[in-house]
Amino acid sequence: MTLMTPRPVLRLHPADRDDIGDLITRRPVPGPGLDQVDPFLFLNHHGPQTYAPGNDGLPFGPHPHRGFETVTFILDGELAHNDSGGGESIIRAGGIQWMTAGSGLIHAELSPADFKRDGGPMEILQLWVNLPSRLKMTRPNYVGLQAADIPTFTTEGGVTVEPVSGEWLGVAAPIQSLIDIHLAVVRLPAGARFEAPVATGRNVFFYTVKGQVSVAGTPVPEWNLAALGEGDTVEIKAQTEAVVLLGHAEPINEPVFSHGPFVMTTREEIIQAMQDYQAGKFGPPPRV
Repeated sequence: MTLMTPRPVLRLHPADRDDIGDLITRRPVPGPGLDQVDPFLFLNHHGPQTYAPGNDGLPFGPHPHRGFETVTFILDGELAHNDSGGGESIIRAGGIQWMTAGSGLIHAELSPADFKRDGGPMEILQLWVNLPSRLKMTRPNYVGLQAADIPTFTTEGGVTVEPVSGEWLGVAAPIQSLIDIHLAVVRLPAGARFEAPVATGRNVFFYTVKGQVSVAGTPVPEWNLAALGEGDTVEIKAQTEAVVLLGHAEPINEPVFSHGPFVMTTREEIIQAMQDYQAGKFGPPPRV
């Protein structure tokens, strides 16, 4: 039997509070001392909060992207998506949206009419994942999955795993990404343990969404991202009921030039993206 080497916690990166209007928003990356967890670029944690009836909903009207992918986890509430490539859906609690912006898309992420009318709880994570230069101009694509589309399973220790991409403990996720990204939402009851094998050399994305957990014995409190060292497994223990966003991928190891909604590898490519967007090459703005 091969002994596994747990990945140690090197640093903690608490999420900065950066509300968008009345939308509670926390951002652990990018932040002080952490530009990215290559290829994971950016995470916004919206909520948890409860909207009153007659609310204005989410504020993300039509805006462009190029050069990367967005993965949106609807933990609570619902989210309406519409994009210039024809992607359209309303995803409810437990579902996800995976959008490959690639060569360019304009999308809107808003609350559906019934949510604005009735209100309710809302919690959403949006993660930006980089694409290597060879794939930045790939054809745009959108996949919206409801909770029922995700092959959720529970371990013998009572841990619930929601595989979004890649493979988790032998269970294939519904998304097989362009660059072999593995992502899952992991829900742990108090006192539970969970181990996920991760090959040496891959970067791990670990964010505590809710509750108190430890990784290889080091506490990682709620709303903290943990930078992990080398090893071949991620070892988690929950002190309280907890929710974790867990991912891993090979680093791209290329320059990152970002400007607002565009992420490329050179300044010249950013200028070209702005010109192409202004020239209407991303398609017609989606109706909202």
